This record gives sequence, C-alpha cells and structure tokens, in this order.
Amino acid sequence: MRATATALMMAMTMAATMAAPTPAFSADPGLAARLDSVVDRAVAEQRIVGTVVLVAEDGRIVYRRAAGLADRESRRPMREDAVFRLASVSKPFVTVAALALAERGALRLDDPVTRFLPDFRPALPDGRRPEITVRHLLTHSAGLTYSFFEPPGGPYHQAGVSDGIDLPGFGLEENLRRIASAPLLYEPGRGWSYSVATDVLGAVVERAGGAPLPDMVERLVTGPLGLRDAGFTAREPDRLAVPYADGSPRPVRMTTLQEMPFAASTILYSPPRALDPTAFPSGGAGMVGTAGDVLALLEALRTGGGPVLSRDGVRALVANAVGDRELGLIPPGWRWGLGFPVLQDPAAAGTPQSAGTWQWGGVYGHSWFVDPARRLTVVALTNTAVAGMAGAFPDGIRDAVYGTGAR
Repeated sequence: MRATATALMMAMTMAATMAAPTPAFSADPGLAARLDSVVDRAVAEQRIVGTVVLVAEDGRIVYRRAAGLADRESRRPMREDAVFRLASVSKPFVTVAALALAERGALRLDDPVTRFLPDFRPALPDGRRPEITVRHLLTHSAGLTYSFFEPPGGPYHQAGVSDGIDLPGFGLEENLRRIASAPLLYEPGRGWSYSVATDVLGAVVERAGGAPLPDMVERLVTGPLGLRDAGFTAREPDRLAVPYADGSPRPVRMTTLQEMPFAASTILYSPPRALDPTAFPSGGAGMVGTAGDVLALLEALRTGGGPVLSRDGVRALVANAVGDRELGLIPPGWRWGLGFPVLQDPAAAGTPQSAGTWQWGGVYGHSWFVDPARRLTVVALTNTAVAGMAGAFPDGIRDAVYGTGAR
C-alpha cells in the first residue's frame, strides 16, 4: 500500500469530532447515484476530461470515484492515485506550515514581514512604505494582488511578477523583488485582495524555519501526515494527470506555455513546472498531490489538527479574521479565515452547506469543502481549468452531496 494511502487511512480513523450528531450522509441510499450522475454528465458533455472525487463522513469514505481520462490523447484512464497540479489547493499546506511554526515560537502572526524578509518593503502610491505583518499575508489584507486581476499593462504585468503557475526562469528572491516593486493597493489591514501573499508567506516560512519551503512543508505538514506525493515536484511523472484548458467544443490540451483568459486579463500556465525541481516553490500555487493527500490534510484539521496543529491553531485558522471587510470576488455570506473562506450565512450564500463550512479550490480545476457541523469533507480534483473549479461541476457535486439537486 502506498504511503499516501496509509496516511489517508490513518486520518480516516481519527475518532475526534468537533460537532454534535446529525443525520448520516452514508445512510442516504441516493448519494452515490446523485454524485455519479454529476460526474458522468460532466465527462460525457466534455466539460471536464477527468476527475477524482472523494467524500468522507465522520472519518469514513462514503464515496470515491475516479472517472474520465488522465490523458485524453493516449486514452490513459483517471486513477484514484493520480497526481494533480494543485494550484491554490497548495495554500492550505503552506498556511498550516506557517501556523505550525507560530505554535513552535519561530514566528508570531503580528511580526512584521521585514523581520524575515528585510528587503520586502512595497510602497503605497504616495511613496509610504507601511508595515506588512504575517497576519496580513495570511488574511490577504497586505495590499498585494495577482496579475490576472489586473488589466493588461497593470503594475504586476509591468514588473513581470510570476503568479506561481508559470515557469518564469527566475527564483523566489527575484519574484519577491518584483512584487515589492509594484505599488500596494491599499494600506495593509484596511482592505482585502486575493493575492500572491501566500508566496511571500512561503518565503517567511523558509526564513523562520531555516530551510527551503519544500523541506519545511514536508517537515511540518506532509511528513507528519505520511503523505508521499504532496510536494513541489512530481516524483512519478507517469501518474501526473495531463492538464486541459476550457475550450469549445471540448477542452484543449495545455501546451508548454498556456495562456487562458481569466478575471481581468489572463492566467499563464506552464505545466512543465510540476516536473522542474529548479522552479521556485510557489507557496500559493506550486504544489502537486493526490485527492487523498488533500483529504488527509483537511480531515486532520477537521478532527482537531493532529498531528500538524493544535486545536487552538485550527480554531484560529477557521475563525473570521477580516470582520465585515468587503471581499470582492468572495460571494455574500462568506468571510475569510487565516487561509480560506469560512461560511457565516448559508442563506445569503445560497448554499446547502452548514454555517462554519470552509472551502476553496484551484485554477487547474479543483474544489474542496469541509462542513464540520455535518462531519463532512469533500474533495473534487479535475484536470480541466477552470471548469473543475467554478460553475456547474463543483456546484453539482455540492448539491448532490446534500441532496438538493444535481447538475
């Protein structure tokens, strides 16, 4: 049995729970049929090429499915142990590493970033260089952004900032310099913008921990969980799912450098990054791993944090950390914790998920959510950007789980 599978089984058997008993999803005889319908339809309609979906309730997998193709052109079927480019599904791993260092006293959330990165001092448009803290990075309130949220010709485009998904040909230090050369969007702590903050956080983790980010993530997160595949470089290329980009009449196989319209401009994907050990470790988007790896981390957090965080650390991670601050791209009813959105008002969000649910995804085509009140964890990784991340497929998976309709 692979180490990843062993770790997953260990996580699945954790007995701790953080919620009162509720009706069991596993007692619903229609669950598998509803999920199969969503998956089969998405593959048949060629909205996605392949997927791995895992649903766990109270530490037990109640649905598992690998469907479609990992490589359409060679007809290689998707397998449950397929390795995916995780994109922003990397963020929980790096966020947990930072919080683990905080619990060990190696950093504090209110430390200025300059304690670890003395030269990282981006300025406001008026020339002032305000203090950015580790907490600002975790909450995406540092005043940073992503280049794809800017129109072409914006400051990040002009500076040549890497969003962590391309293969730019320079290292993390140079990317930090480029990020710092662009003006901040606002005074840190007074706004919110999803951003390259987790890449900067990754550099903080390196300095605070005294080792490269891949080593720190392995030491603090993937190692304790026993995860073999989750990391910054694919160790077994033949298990890596081929990525596809949304297209008509069907998704197109990504090239070495794939440009895809997104938000205000484009995302620049470079699939070979996952196989290049010289690529800088992007804390926000650079990891690879399996659906089982992601489930193991989320289940560890859901059941109290062991062996990576304390219960207090998990409570801080999933608490509203931004108050009533406007979140832009985050739908109504959701707030932001220390690494991902947390559901405050299901009615306002128009979702069947329970208050306190956490969720996010990744632009290579992934989604996940944890509903602690229902002791439920759902991971849906695909090899199709961005249809697997947003829209009919992830919404259909969610609705099928709750029995509120399938798409």
